[in-house]
Amino acid sequence: MPEGDTIFRAAQALSKAIGGKRIRAARSPLPALTQGAESLAGHTVLAVEAHGKHLLIRFDDGRALHSHMRMTGSWHIYRPGEAWQKPVRAARFVIETDDFVAVCFNAPVVDLVRTTPKGAAVEMERLGPDLLKDNFDQSEAARRLRARPEMPVGEAVLDQSAIAGIGNIYKSETLFVCRVSPFAPVGSLPDETLAAIVATARELMSKNLGAGPRTTRFRTGLGGPGQGRASRYWVYKRSGDPCLVCGSPIAMRRQGLAGRSTYFCPRCQDAPPARSAKSAVK
Repeated sequence: MPEGDTIFRAAQALSKAIGGKRIRAARSPLPALTQGAESLAGHTVLAVEAHGKHLLIRFDDGRALHSHMRMTGSWHIYRPGEAWQKPVRAARFVIETDDFVAVCFNAPVVDLVRTTPKGAAVEMERLGPDLLKDNFDQSEAARRLRARPEMPVGEAVLDQSAIAGIGNIYKSETLFVCRVSPFAPVGSLPDETLAAIVATARELMSKNLGAGPRTTRFRTGLGGPGQGRASRYWVYKRSGDPCLVCGSPIAMRRQGLAGRSTYFCPRCQDAPPARSAKSAVK
């Protein structure tokens, strides 16, 4: 599933292509959106915004196109007449301007919604602070995480109403960097550790907003260089491989009602959380 950094980059690309542009035509094969899409012709794209894993394209008539990629969706940008990389039947929404065509493929969630006076869609107001926003409120994110003290921290950081943008990759990598067991209840963590988790997640995600493959292994004195996936990640999808710090096999367990995969080092993350978790992303 795309995480906050992927959606942020998609919003930036869409904004550069269609932001401020007049819509020549729009269409959708979804019955609930067909008429609404067609009525966008002649209107202007005011802005393209990301909030966590959600993407919002705002129009000048007070409406917005809200999309969530889940596991299958993606936005593509083409020049008029350029061949699409995916079949037409996979398109969920198409926005055409004079210079570009923006196509949403296979997204399970695509809605035309009304925005509030502040510009945000009502559907997005329930979300917690966005890790990538300039005005990110770390204290508010920590407060929301604290609201369910019995919840394992590996589940809590995926709660988008507490903190928006984290998925399985950043969950596993952040908790490893902070040396925190994903199964530790939030209520058992010192304030300093919870603050370090939030700050580290923000730092890791912010470092992945540029071009190139995602990585959480930046310049650090911990661990060797690694090969393959180990050159990019500490633990994610490395089940059975040796930990880059202690050599123990990386483990994977399912967490929560949805059975989300969690990767961790049983040795490095087994100890009680330190009063001040040390980041490994300097």
